[in-house]
Amino acid sequence: MSLPKDLLYTEEHEWVKAEDGSYIIGITDFAQDQLGDIVFVELPEVGDTVTKGDSIGSIESVKTVSDFYAPVTGKVVAVNETLEDEPELINSNPYDTGWILKLTEVEDADVSALLSSDDYEKVLD
Repeated sequence: MSLPKDLLYTEEHEWVKAEDGSYIIGITDFAQDQLGDIVFVELPEVGDTVTKGDSIGSIESVKTVSDFYAPVTGKVVAVNETLEDEPELINSNPYDTGWILKLTEVEDADVSALLSSDDYEKVLD
């Protein structure tokens, strides 16, 4: 799967997409591939304020349980409730239907600290 150029990334393999004043967040194709078959996703609550770098949930695969970290600070305005019944969407489509949460009230400085797709590709090399 090629890396979407319109997203921003973290060295911890999360992606961030700006959309109409909010930010959609998920994990990258590399991350889901490393985890293996995902069987459960623990999501934060709508209304929670999350802080960049803090664990905000977990992703459980057949191999391991991995914390999911906030790539930016913000307020949770939506979570992908479909993942409760279909966590495997993160495996099959991590950049679209496999999104995890949506934030608002995000600091510009946090966004500007994220990696471009080219910079993220260098992390993977």
